[in-house]
Amino acid sequence: MQQRQIGSVLGLFEAARGFRFTAPFPRLLRVRQVFKSVTEEDPAGATQRELARLRGVVEPGMRVAITAGSRGIRDLSIVVRAAGEWLRSAGAEPFVVPAMGSHGGATVAGQIELLAHLGITETNVHMPILATMDTVVIGQCEGGPAVHLDAIAATADAILLVNRIKPHTDFSGRVESGLAKICAIGLGNQRGAEGIHAYGAAMLARWVPEVAQKIIGSVNILGGLAILENAFHQTARIAFVRCEDIGGVGETRLLDEARSLMASLPFDELDVLVVDELGKDKSGSGMDTNVIGRRQVRGVEEFDRPRIANISVHALSPASDGNGGGIGLADFVPFRVLEQIDLRSMYVNAMTAGNSGLQRVQLPIALPTDRDAIAAAMLTCGRADLANVRLVRIHDTLDLGRLLVSESLRASVEGTPGLEIDGDTLPMSFDEFGNLLGDVW
Repeated sequence: MQQRQIGSVLGLFEAARGFRFTAPFPRLLRVRQVFKSVTEEDPAGATQRELARLRGVVEPGMRVAITAGSRGIRDLSIVVRAAGEWLRSAGAEPFVVPAMGSHGGATVAGQIELLAHLGITETNVHMPILATMDTVVIGQCEGGPAVHLDAIAATADAILLVNRIKPHTDFSGRVESGLAKICAIGLGNQRGAEGIHAYGAAMLARWVPEVAQKIIGSVNILGGLAILENAFHQTARIAFVRCEDIGGVGETRLLDEARSLMASLPFDELDVLVVDELGKDKSGSGMDTNVIGRRQVRGVEEFDRPRIANISVHALSPASDGNGGGIGLADFVPFRVLEQIDLRSMYVNAMTAGNSGLQRVQLPIALPTDRDAIAAAMLTCGRADLANVRLVRIHDTLDLGRLLVSESLRASVEGTPGLEIDGDTLPMSFDEFGNLLGDVW
């Protein structure tokens, strides 16, 4: 990634290069968290089985746009490719359209590059990828936003929605992240996403399903393929959702099912959470707010649990391509994270998201090394007796099957069903430059 405007940003932190912190780092237990494991062993087969409901609906020669979003969904490329194969078998001419609002820096090239990071290329999915940031306005919600639709998708004879259904990171409602969202916000590109978010995060629960239904009532939506994932970020189920259930009762039922499958931290209160990697492929908010217990959205109620005093983040995932959205959910980072951020990409995404994006891109305290950032998080967590600090290290908020847990939480681990200690304790290890060692995973 080119340096862009990073040099000037780092210059602001030059005075902090002399800040060095140390703390009595705890020894860590390797802990495995055992979840209910529901797994779809054949995502491609399941996709084609579910699409069989459309036999007789899809006509030969029909041009069908298949949506592909920006999230790191494990089997997204497999599902998209299988959907294209089934549509071709029915005589249709499928193609992929990016459906990701303003992600990818709100540019065609950026969105295609983001899809490539997720394994969706024309070679991999055996279909053309047609991208534009242009939209057509197909309606207006009473007292609410205009209804935008991707200009290329609007020229198709039909649209097939594909997305994962899961709890949203910004709001709570009967429909959260899923098919209605990729229809209303994803296919709305930057202008549509911006228009919906302008009413505030608390109103997403109203406008997302309403805008989706406006689109469904105006163009030929075939329905949706809902992907549900288990706690190990594996596909648990693929379900076809009829148009009348998108943003409705059917999607609500799938959201409840998805919520029952998702992973969470097994502790209600922590002093420090160390997160190795943040990224848009991990969550729309960089870190899943349902996992860390922080929304950081003005006007939206926070979670009851977990309560975490300080969070340090230590890298931006390569698939984020510089979009550090969610960095404001952290309290401490090493300078290295700042070097990985593309402010333009991050700010475009944040401004499009309205009030749900602003606090999440505010920069946390930046210090020279991982060692300094974690020590500072410990020193300011509100626990005077640091020998008993309650600290957990995770790779990212999608991967909660493997935890590194401070000795002070041993009793909690041993008393919690589904947690298993795996081997002897190990130190919090850094290299000669103060960088965390990653071979612990």
